[in-house]
Amino acid sequence: MSARPLADVPSGGRHGFIMTTFLNESTAAVHIVAGVDTHADNHHVAVLDLSGRRLGDRQIPATAAGYDRLLTYLGSLGNIQLVGIEGTSSYGAGLARHLRERRVDIREIIRPRRSQRRRGKSDPIDAYAAAQQVLADPESLPAAKSGDGLVEQVRVLLTVRRSAVKARVAVIRQIKSLLVTAPEEIRTWWSRVSEHDVIADLAATRPCAPTASVDAATGHALRRLARRHRYLTSEIEELEEDLRELVSTVAPAMIATKGFAVITTATLLVTAGSNPERLRSESSFAALCGASPIPASSGKTNRFRLNLVPPTLRSARPDLR
Repeated sequence: MSARPLADVPSGGRHGFIMTTFLNESTAAVHIVAGVDTHADNHHVAVLDLSGRRLGDRQIPATAAGYDRLLTYLGSLGNIQLVGIEGTSSYGAGLARHLRERRVDIREIIRPRRSQRRRGKSDPIDAYAAAQQVLADPESLPAAKSGDGLVEQVRVLLTVRRSAVKARVAVIRQIKSLLVTAPEEIRTWWSRVSEHDVIADLAATRPCAPTASVDAATGHALRRLARRHRYLTSEIEELEEDLRELVSTVAPAMIATKGFAVITTATLLVTAGSNPERLRSESSFAALCGASPIPASSGKTNRFRLNLVPPTLRSARPDLR
């Protein structure tokens, strides 16, 4: 079997394809792997056969129509064995869902560090590097989160709650800062009020027009911040009720166990994902929790240390240990 290269097709047209392709005399018996470098508006896919020979690469739009064209392109080159995708929880989430629905086996590709980019960086280079990872050691690559079902609903609501909590903490800090630097009369008055009551009391104030004086402007600022705090608190409580309902459906035994509150249970569910079978062993689970030992020996020193990988990376790489 031989391959003959086609000339590069320049970018352009309605879909803006950029393509380098090699025509094979027979693709029916060819088994292929692919790597995808993902971006917001378009993805770049590169294809290798099982001997590592480059069969071609192509840029496709990050749309449902583009995903179908990607599958058509891969099918024209051979039988798809495995596809590695960068960023299955970000820019590659849509493509990962699309391929999974069509029963294509996919793996998560972790972007290489800058020190490992000895051959430079471009979309085709990154796509071929992803394909080479898939071909070299597919068993070491983590299975991507499915990103659907009730656990995905939990993740979305938990993300919104987390941002609301951060915003409420910022509001509290702003109120305290304004009270420290407020005019003496305002500062003295509110120093007598307990922290438990200060938000409600500030929200109920009726200061003069904010353009009247510094005291009036400060009073208006404090009232608006207090009302924002109350709004955020109400939003957080509503989100927690929604999360409680979802978590009780997904993991009723866990939420009923002493010590597992709503947010703790939701966080564990999101970390494991909708497809917890991707945690293939106890070692994978220990790595996910940052409790797996890794060698840290040198010379006569023989020891281990905990694999304290950042939580965001651990959730993407359950195989780390």
